[in-house]
Amino acid sequence: MTEGATEQSDEILARVDNGVGLITLNRPKAINSLNQTMVDVLSPLLTRWENDDAVRAVVLSGAGERGLCAGGDVVAVYHSARKDGVEVRKFWRDEYLLNGQIGRFAKPYVSLMDGIVMGGGVGVSAHGSVRVVTETSKVAMPEVGIGFIPDVGGAFLLSRAPGALGLYAALTGAPFSGADAIALGFADHYVPHGQLEAFRQAIVDESIESALAAHATAPPPSELVAQRHWIDECFAGDTVEDILAALRRHDAEPAQDAANLIGTRSPIAVSVTLEAVRRAAKMETLEDVLVQDYRVSSASAHSHDLVEGIRAQIIDKDRNPKWSPPDFAAVSAADIEAYFAPVDDDLTF
Repeated sequence: MTEGATEQSDEILARVDNGVGLITLNRPKAINSLNQTMVDVLSPLLTRWENDDAVRAVVLSGAGERGLCAGGDVVAVYHSARKDGVEVRKFWRDEYLLNGQIGRFAKPYVSLMDGIVMGGGVGVSAHGSVRVVTETSKVAMPEVGIGFIPDVGGAFLLSRAPGALGLYAALTGAPFSGADAIALGFADHYVPHGQLEAFRQAIVDESIESALAAHATAPPPSELVAQRHWIDECFAGDTVEDILAALRRHDAEPAQDAANLIGTRSPIAVSVTLEAVRRAAKMETLEDVLVQDYRVSSASAHSHDLVEGIRAQIIDKDRNPKWSPPDFAAVSAADIEAYFAPVDDDLTF
């Protein structure tokens, strides 16, 4: 791509300015949710820029005021899963390959994790080498709320967070702040929201180092870290039922809130998530976790709870999913294990 030239699909805006590849996710009405077209554009674009000596760094941002990226397009997921799961499995496969590509990217990859950054939004940002949050950042792996399991390599990060903070975030699906994101290992630097444009321009005009020196500030204290005493204690249980019992026994009000929140989530999704994060802790690379993600997501594509969860939260909006199995006691070890079975088209990197 020539200097200053612009390459666009309507949904991915890309240009090179003074050696910096600028990517904007451009579906602001959908909080820049990822779809197949966007993934199809991003992967070859990054390959080309990685091999282009004229490009020294990449900066990812999202259009509009609401956030970098709210995740994958769950309405598309719903319709594919109801049909035969073929299209959504292709999307996940290509998305996870992209996540691995970002994790291995040989040049600085700067993610501006402003506003809402959830699910697939974490996948295109938190595996980058320079991850920037603001006071408006609202980060989450909220998949258990729709009967799904944290994917996009999220379990790689969750499993490496201090203590049991990653399990708390995974099993509740609750959003956390920019300061929390730094504490959990999802981000590196804190830049005030009002300075983001100046920060990005400083990368173009000068360098990432000088931009950080001029605009990055110390994050406020992490509220999640301040609660590690009860989080580490309660999330040490072997099973979700053990964790729930410990939370309900605890006198900290946030522990009760966490128990109540987990109680609204898909029992099979939460149970598989607990196992997935624990397995990810023993895996050496992001790619290893993405292989697991693809197996787990492929099983989800044929599950009752994924379709039912999206129906209840997004399609009908009755917020009253009928989960199957209906409670944690009804989830068997075999039910959980089935999600981790190899698939015919296992991911390879």
